[in-house]
Amino acid sequence: MERRKLLAFSTAVLALAPLRALHAQSTTKPFTSEQLDQMLAPIALYPDALLAQTLMAAGYPLEVVEAARWSAANPNLKGDAAVAAVKDKSWDVSVKSLTAFPQVLKMMNDQLDWTQKIGDAMIAQQKDVADSVQRLRAKAAAAGNLKTTAQQKVTTQPPAAGGSSTIVIEPANPETIYVPYYNPAWAYGPWPYPAYPPPYYPPPPNYGAALMTGMMFGLGVAAGAAMFGGWNWNHGNTYVNVNRATSISANNFNASHYANGTWSHDATHRDGVPYRDPALQQKYGQNRPGSAERDQYRGQQFQNELRGGQAGQRDGAARSNVEQRAGGERAGGTQVARGSGEARSSGAGRSDAFSGVDRGQQVNREADRGRSYGGGRSFGGGGRGGRR
Repeated sequence: MERRKLLAFSTAVLALAPLRALHAQSTTKPFTSEQLDQMLAPIALYPDALLAQTLMAAGYPLEVVEAARWSAANPNLKGDAAVAAVKDKSWDVSVKSLTAFPQVLKMMNDQLDWTQKIGDAMIAQQKDVADSVQRLRAKAAAAGNLKTTAQQKVTTQPPAAGGSSTIVIEPANPETIYVPYYNPAWAYGPWPYPAYPPPYYPPPPNYGAALMTGMMFGLGVAAGAAMFGGWNWNHGNTYVNVNRATSISANNFNASHYANGTWSHDATHRDGVPYRDPALQQKYGQNRPGSAERDQYRGQQFQNELRGGQAGQRDGAARSNVEQRAGGERAGGTQVARGSGEARSSGAGRSDAFSGVDRGQQVNREADRGRSYGGGRSFGGGGRGGRR
């Protein structure tokens, strides 16, 4: 196995590792409006299609990690050219589409806890997610911070019967997509939930200094062909342009999964990452006989690996140590146990999986145990093995 692929998967598995045993809670409350607004504040002002596809992809965090690593390894490929280059990957079409925007993938990869949470919200509470986005856009518009520019067109649609008006954000040029950067503390005016402050993920260093006020747009990306999603705002759900999605992902796009073009989560791309809601665990088959024991076992092992490396710590020496050991001792085709766990709160920041960890041999042993539990995943040839 190539060092890069092993490192990418190990990082994701450990970062998504549980801080408590899976299934410890018999019931999970839905995200509240305050929590949803907090989580969605960094991306609610994205163009509609990009927002939809980002939220779709968040339901597949390990594939997001793989795509982010691919983008980092192919920095000269962006926009439609990048999407064409990953056409034969086994990732979900939404994940493939985001290779057009390496900066978005990097943010999702750097903030895996947040990514998993917005993905869980999208899967379980899509109508609530849509309401939150519209609530946030209305706040930004009322504060005078959401307007039509050379990069985007902002329109307000009249309410449908019994509904409310909706704010639509579209690219000024459908073939060129701009990713906006803004500080939520500025964009939405006075924040109404002091107990739930919105996170701020600044733009990449090449885009300049972190923003305190104002909105910044990255370079325009020629990615018209990568846009296949959108919103039925009046119904509170996302849709899929099946023809466009098929052209992006002809090798593994199942059009029949999207009845009448309505998006729904595809559990075959979840790769063992547990769902927050026990009802979803049951719906998507994560309560099969023996699965709880396997997940609990993996969780305990990953907790052991995480000791000494809590949230926010950045230990480059330990990371280098693990990479050298793991990279030197792996061969192609080795499978690594999938991680399982629940993301921490949106404002806590992502834990660095390698902080305080320097046991490459232990990682090897856990991978072998993972295979014996049927939880392995192969990176041989860049594809996916052992889907459940």
